[in-house]
Amino acid sequence: MIDRVAAELEETVDRIFDLAIEMETEDGVIWVYGPGDDSVIAFTPFGIENLPELIEMDRGHAR
Repeated sequence: MIDRVAAELEETVDRIFDLAIEMETEDGVIWVYGPGDDSVIAFTPFGIENLPELIEMDRGHAR
C-alpha cells in the first residue's frame, strides 16, 4: 500500500512512512491490523491528496 503511494509521488517508502507516522486519522492515514502483531499503514484518498503538501512542508523545514 505505502509502496504504491511512494511510487505515485516519486518518493521513497521511508520518507512517506516518516511523514505518515506524524499524520492523524483525520489527515487520511489508517493502520490496518492483521493477525497477531502484523499491521500496515494505508491512506484514504484524502490522505493521498494531503501527502504532496506535507512533502513540500518537510522540504521547507529541511532548508
